[in-house]
Amino acid sequence: MGQEMLNALLLPLLFSMVGGTYAYVRFPERRPKVLLTLVLFQLVGAYGHTSQPDTALFGLLTLHLLVVVAWLVHYLQTPQGRLRPERVRRE
Repeated sequence: MGQEMLNALLLPLLFSMVGGTYAYVRFPERRPKVLLTLVLFQLVGAYGHTSQPDTALFGLLTLHLLVVVAWLVHYLQTPQGRLRPERVRRE
């Protein structure tokens, strides 16, 4: 029965890890919003795990949590004044 929840959450959680990592690295000014989105995905996955527990889903959520915690710790340790400036297009 837990396999259904894993199938429903597998692609969204993988997409949030890959897309969140890309957005975190590429757009430093959007990091707080990216981290909030990753935490919300984690909460949705945690709700799915509580409604239909499965060891594979738990492993996926653990991997997702490691990504979220790693980026959150990096964000908290980065001085906010030292972020690179936005790109400006020259005409």
